[in-house]
Amino acid sequence: MNFGFAPSGSPFNGVPRNGLAGYGSPSYGPAFVRRRLKGSIGCRGIGLHTGRTIALTLHPGEPGAGIVFHRSDLGLDIPARYDLVVETRLCTQIGLPDNPEARVGTIEHVMAALAAAGIDDARIELDGPEVPILDGSAAPFLFLIDCAGTAEQFGARRAIEVLRSVRVEDKHGAWAELSPNSEPAFDVDLTIDFGETAIGRQSLALRISVESFRQELAQARTFTLAEDVARLRAAGLAQGGSLDNAVVVDGPMILNPGGLRQPDEFVRHKLLDVVGDLALAGAPITGRFTGHRSGHALNNQLLLALFSDQRNWRPTGGRAMAEVSAAKRVAA
Repeated sequence: MNFGFAPSGSPFNGVPRNGLAGYGSPSYGPAFVRRRLKGSIGCRGIGLHTGRTIALTLHPGEPGAGIVFHRSDLGLDIPARYDLVVETRLCTQIGLPDNPEARVGTIEHVMAALAAAGIDDARIELDGPEVPILDGSAAPFLFLIDCAGTAEQFGARRAIEVLRSVRVEDKHGAWAELSPNSEPAFDVDLTIDFGETAIGRQSLALRISVESFRQELAQARTFTLAEDVARLRAAGLAQGGSLDNAVVVDGPMILNPGGLRQPDEFVRHKLLDVVGDLALAGAPITGRFTGHRSGHALNNQLLLALFSDQRNWRPTGGRAMAEVSAAKRVAA
């Protein structure tokens, strides 16, 4: 167990931590008390890239342990941390550096749901290398969390306050930036541009909270271009992809019989990915995210850049409650 201190590799190493990502109140401000699931709940589904049927179970986490993926087929734990990201091509994949088999892919949707629901500590058990894609959104994971319920547990949480603007970009003109926020909130603003397709150029700005995520982002599905499907499958990817778990765009047409859930579903899903990818920071972020055509790779590079210099950020909130909780534990 880890009662109130960060695991090795976390930006909170050596200081009392508030817990992993969670937008614990509708106004975003991080709550003092850590939260977990009340009970275990699971599902089975297809892995988007592997095509394998995989069982997933969400378990309550130990206090202070954070979000941890457990590969039951390998008997290994993989902490959900930005510095353990090993692949960002079409999904976010984490792994242990000394074991090439110890990988878990497509974690961004379940991470986004846990963050939005304010879950600090959870154990995600899988019998394969990928989180099931389900319907391609985060809504099924929010449903599982709602069914399991949430509860408070020992420990206090902190937030990551962005102190200086940090920006990363690629050679194609895409970029992502974190900057300070005048309010204790996480604001996001993203633009995407897919040229001459049904996607086109879309933008959305939003303040992330439990309710805004549930209402505005959770239902948005992953998407791909029809012209890319054959290439992806030839490369061993998208083996489990279908119109049941992804929006497929063919030029000006949407191939899914039911069409889109929202006219701008594409940018909404990209913002869902931002929430999930930045949940690997290790705590809720107080700041502003701005991006242009940002994806998994830039989202991860942004966290690496943020934590590369202690002057870029500081842990805030929860100190007094952490001290009270520690005193209660000693008295008990």
